[in-house]
Amino acid sequence: MLQVTNLSFQYVAKKTVLKNIHFSLKKGEHLCVMGESGCGKSTLLKLIYGLLDATDGTIFWDETQVLGPKFQLVPGMEFFKYVAQDFDLMPYTSVSENIKKFLSRFHPEESEQRTQELLEVIEMKAFENTKVKNLSGGQKQRVAIARALAKEPKLILLDEPFGQIDNFKKNSLRRKLFQYLKEKNISCIVATHDKEDALSFADFLLVIQHQEIIAFDSPKTIYNNPSQKYIAALFEDVNEIKIAQKEHLLYVHQLKIVEKSLYKAIVLNAYFKGNYWLIEANFESQIVFLSHPSEIKKGTEIRLSFEF
Repeated sequence: MLQVTNLSFQYVAKKTVLKNIHFSLKKGEHLCVMGESGCGKSTLLKLIYGLLDATDGTIFWDETQVLGPKFQLVPGMEFFKYVAQDFDLMPYTSVSENIKKFLSRFHPEESEQRTQELLEVIEMKAFENTKVKNLSGGQKQRVAIARALAKEPKLILLDEPFGQIDNFKKNSLRRKLFQYLKEKNISCIVATHDKEDALSFADFLLVIQHQEIIAFDSPKTIYNNPSQKYIAALFEDVNEIKIAQKEHLLYVHQLKIVEKSLYKAIVLNAYFKGNYWLIEANFESQIVFLSHPSEIKKGTEIRLSFEF
């Protein structure tokens, strides 16, 4: 189990980056960390891996305390792996050689089998002999993930792991990777801006704002019951509107156009979103957004219902 207790971090002569971070994660569980840029997501991963020294608090994996560079000649826990956004690959060697970097040379057959397995997970079999310097940013990102998994760490820390990967590859890669981690009982912490990393694959979601945790629960619970607009907006467009003198947070799908209603609105714009149109409207001097299956012309009066 990973146990993070009252963790705080402050750079020298700078403001506090994280304070009073407290959570636990069991073996094989997946945690997604979300929040706006600069909220401390990447710093939290570095602290957990042991690249930074905490200002206060402790981090334990079972009975082993995670310590930073003040206490470790080589920073980083050997049974964890951390995939940063800069990848740190060997550019003049092949994809397969990068994956084999941490595998035993005394067991070549086992190393080759492991490498082929991971090439399938990251969907890079066709590039196994390609030098890393000739790959795209998204391909390098996939190689970095495979290399981190080569020795099956107990915990893998992923910082924006799909940020440079094309959308048509991202979905299938995400499914394969998180399924693989579950099969191998590898714990995972992902720092991301992408709701798909949280809603579909995480067991728990942790939201950071103003250096502190403001939500920690299952993704489904947090999505269905956001305590504030900041949290809801991490998932999709959200309305913060006053209805009958009461404030409500409503996603765009929770506003519906109906034939009869006391609530009137005037359409201001319509934005094509693929399988629906995002309608912008003026409702009682408030700008609201709702999803609708077809386009509606500017100036049209509509009637609304709300799903609370």
